[in-house]
Amino acid sequence: MRKNNYNPTIIKFISKHRAVLFFVLHILIAIFFTADIYAQKDSATDKFGFKSLFKTRFDPTKPYAVQLNPRAVSFVQEYMKRHSKSLEKMKQWGKPYFDLYEGVLTQYGIPKEMKYLSVIESNLGAGVVSWAGAAGPWQIMDFEAKRFGLSVRNPDERMDYNKSTHVAAKIMRELYAEFKDWLLVVAGYNGGAGRVKQAIRKTGSRDFWQLQYHLPEETRNHVKKFIATHYVMEGSGGWTTMTAAETKIHQENIMLHGDARQLSAEEISNSTEIEVAGRYQALIIANELNLDIQQFNRWNPGFEKALAAGKTYQMRLPKEKVSLFEAKKQALLAASLRALLQAY
Repeated sequence: MRKNNYNPTIIKFISKHRAVLFFVLHILIAIFFTADIYAQKDSATDKFGFKSLFKTRFDPTKPYAVQLNPRAVSFVQEYMKRHSKSLEKMKQWGKPYFDLYEGVLTQYGIPKEMKYLSVIESNLGAGVVSWAGAAGPWQIMDFEAKRFGLSVRNPDERMDYNKSTHVAAKIMRELYAEFKDWLLVVAGYNGGAGRVKQAIRKTGSRDFWQLQYHLPEETRNHVKKFIATHYVMEGSGGWTTMTAAETKIHQENIMLHGDARQLSAEEISNSTEIEVAGRYQALIIANELNLDIQQFNRWNPGFEKALAAGKTYQMRLPKEKVSLFEAKKQALLAASLRALLQAY
């Protein structure tokens, strides 16, 4: 018979403290599920809470531009004249930072678009130190860093992108719990929660446009810079997550071929766009990725015609097919070119 090697002391301890151990286990399970909920609050809630930024609650199936609060338009246009080119370049070189930010922010239930706060705080620079002593890409003050366990010297962990983003997310989460509006979170992040509370008391409003003149000028401008950066980086022409250049390409596709997609909110949330160039053939992609060709064509009107004209194209695919496409894209392009040669 096989001898059990269980330690009798451990068995006795478990038996004696079973109730306590079950309680601890339940706490750990609760923490796990809470973290999971925060992680799931992703793109579906990205623009929820931006009540002051849009005329009404944001609808991802409608163009961004037409939903923007009219009060934001004038300074957005002026800001775009001066900064849109540099911001569009930043969307490319800053992608590793934005990817890191998004991964951390979603863990805390923070809209991914709040990554743009780091743009106006520091231009994504790790070594930036303000006249007031705020430091790092999120410009965190030393007392806030210490409150959340960050070292501020040798090394100054406020300059660590990952660690500082966790602290910034915690600060933003606290501010949103207080104000329930992300523009007021930006104001509170810059000028302090006390000033925002004072402005709310004086005006009786939680609308940024109503209370803005009871905030310091620097804080007002900070919020407006965030709005303008948000607008430029989110598309400036009506489609979220596109730069102005990407929007122009998309507009040309629609002008040439019509926007036949009319995607539902569910289709948008379950799909993503990838920029492609080269003579890809829709049928070859659909067959290899096991997609319905009619759905592919509906999601990607004018796909082959745009690519044949030497243009890039924002190809929409189901999210679960993206990694497969990336792994096979060179082979798919080669197969598409062979099919073209055989047709001639």
